[in-house]
Amino acid sequence: MTEIEIGRGKRGRRAYAFDDIAVVPSRRTRDPKEVSIAWQIDAYRFELPFLAAPMDSVVSPEQAIAFGQMGGLGVLNLEGLWTRYEDPRPLLAEITEVKDEAVATRRLQEIYREPIKADLIGARLKEIRDSGVVTAAALSPQRTAEFSKAVVDAGVDIFVIRGTTVSAEHVSGAAEPLNLKQFIYELDVPVIVGGCATYTAALHLMRTGAAGVLVGFGGGAAHTTRTVLGIQVPMATAVADVAAARRDYMDESGGRYVHVIADGGVGYSGDLAKAVACGADAVMIGAALARANDAPGRGFHWGMEAVHEELPRGKRVDLGTVGSTAEILHGPSHTPDGTMNLFGALRRAMATTGYSELKEFQRVEVTVAPTAAH
Repeated sequence: MTEIEIGRGKRGRRAYAFDDIAVVPSRRTRDPKEVSIAWQIDAYRFELPFLAAPMDSVVSPEQAIAFGQMGGLGVLNLEGLWTRYEDPRPLLAEITEVKDEAVATRRLQEIYREPIKADLIGARLKEIRDSGVVTAAALSPQRTAEFSKAVVDAGVDIFVIRGTTVSAEHVSGAAEPLNLKQFIYELDVPVIVGGCATYTAALHLMRTGAAGVLVGFGGGAAHTTRTVLGIQVPMATAVADVAAARRDYMDESGGRYVHVIADGGVGYSGDLAKAVACGADAVMIGAALARANDAPGRGFHWGMEAVHEELPRGKRVDLGTVGSTAEILHGPSHTPDGTMNLFGALRRAMATTGYSELKEFQRVEVTVAPTAAH
């Protein structure tokens, strides 16, 4: 790929966000009713190709159950309020009621100082598991070794290791880093790990034995990572690069398929279609689901980056509400802006371009067509 000269001493690749590209129609169209958007990871099949992001504004045990019943996968954040407090609902309400943003950040930091309790991890996961849906939960790499036994003992089906950026080669002189390959090998459940945003980083994560990799960091609605740390990779390029790593890893491993999950920048239905077009098997959605009037954050959205005790790289954002979770996922839509009926839109995009399966749609032609940001 051609590099651009930034200055005499630095060159860089041109990278593209979802807003910079568009899907190209083909010579064939289909009836949307004949399109399947189901996907399967390990032994688990889902009718909708999405994971609800492990963020307190999006996933509570109750919402995780609802996502499962609607065809998706809700991932509970095991470092959130549900594992720190017996009843976090008054605190969730307080977070949404603070008016000043600076005060909101300080209050978030105070609320999240409460220690994580292993017994609450077990109780929350049991609540989800007893409902009969697939149980998924997330920890950061820093907390995985400490709490993974409680997670496995609770009977989790899919384990997610999620951080701003996760590497297979974390170096630390202060503490023994998590050995991802050994950890995944010894675990009896499929592991999804990320984020990553480059070909090389993804290839190394795939070699650890992960069932899926999360692509992206710094691009979510509540992130300020680019502003604070200067780090971000536009999502269309990141997903395409990681999909290329998967292709090469399949050759290297003799056909082992690792699922690519776009995590960040998928705020509208069109972004979802573009993510799959760039090579994603599924998407992890945060902001789009936080807009539900039955979401835990009631239209407010924040991530763990916002509560860091020393260097917050996120903020609480007021997205407002557009409708129920069911309407956001399945419709009907009452708005023309791509915030509702996300998966009806994906089906129609696939039908309009003549594809009937997600893996086929990954081969659709795309064009560089920058538009003004939403």
